[in-house]
Amino acid sequence: MNIELTNLTKRFPSRDKKKQEDVVAVDGLTIEIPDGKLVSLLGPSGCGKSTTLNMICGLEKPSEGKIFFGGEDVTDLPPENRGVGMVFQSYALYPHLTVRKNILFPLENKKGKEKLSKEEMNRRVEEAAKLVQIEDLMDRRPSELSGGQQQRVAIARAIVRMPKVLLLDEPLSNLDARLRLATREEIRRIQKETGITTVFVTHDQEEAMSISDIMVVMKDGVLQQMGRPQDIYDYPCNLFVAKFLGNPPINVFMGEIKEGSLYIGEEAVMKWHGQSGKVYVGIRPEGLMVDAQGTLTCHLKSVERLGRDTSIVAEHDGMCSETIRAIVPSGTEVDSESEVVRFTIRKDKLFVFDEKSEMLLKEDGYEKG
Repeated sequence: MNIELTNLTKRFPSRDKKKQEDVVAVDGLTIEIPDGKLVSLLGPSGCGKSTTLNMICGLEKPSEGKIFFGGEDVTDLPPENRGVGMVFQSYALYPHLTVRKNILFPLENKKGKEKLSKEEMNRRVEEAAKLVQIEDLMDRRPSELSGGQQQRVAIARAIVRMPKVLLLDEPLSNLDARLRLATREEIRRIQKETGITTVFVTHDQEEAMSISDIMVVMKDGVLQQMGRPQDIYDYPCNLFVAKFLGNPPINVFMGEIKEGSLYIGEEAVMKWHGQSGKVYVGIRPEGLMVDAQGTLTCHLKSVERLGRDTSIVAEHDGMCSETIRAIVPSGTEVDSESEVVRFTIRKDKLFVFDEKSEMLLKEDGYEKG
């Protein structure tokens, strides 16, 4: 089931008595989510991703715009008639019911032509439990389960109805780091096996990049960029997207294009044929290579051995971030007693942004977003 959002806008009344303007949570969002894909809505708190999910589900009504499921306008349909399954951050399991009865609950509420026989309901419950691998937990209550197990029960309850669309709102936020990794792998496996179109809301960029077919990056209710996760990482359309994706985050400097070169401070770090002027320069941590003859000179602060990699922490007068961090192979020789470290920059890991618009520049002008 493909999903189309057309000029989707949501306004909430302002709570500020002095400022009567509405708060715009989602602003003119137009995207298409292909059938059978897992799409992540990614952005910082307050960017409008959960509000968008609630409008897709039907829990919130758009102020403007339309929502289509498979070409059918569902904008005014109540949630129960949209064929969606919803998984919340809080799991929302019934504490007095067993796992089996929690999964069964949505099926027992079906009425009329949709009403199922007891045998069919039990079959679906068993299939859902098997899919999320909780067959041996069916007689337990939620209080007897770990956080990851409770999340699996919540997913089973959502998919037992055989929804057209599966919606997950920050489903991993309450889990510890190791369990988050295991559970997101399970969510990806389940989505692949069922082929259900899935929308996954998260503020965790690593989570979104690892699990998604398509990623939608939002800021202040506005779409910033949409595409395959690796494509967005490798080619961010603006400074916000570049800074939001990546761990460690991208290194940002004030720079200048002049005389056919890109300057950071007093150093011409590489040739650059484009419009002259002040710019922001973003360099991914893996794009800085230690080189005694390198074009970028920084003040060395520390060297951190991380086993597989080495992290070099440095400073530069032109930096916009708190520090500069380079990630290099563990065998790289770095004199930790030195006051300076020099880098050669990989051009495919360097991005130049216009100082005013903060949009990505290419060497002969603006790159189309």
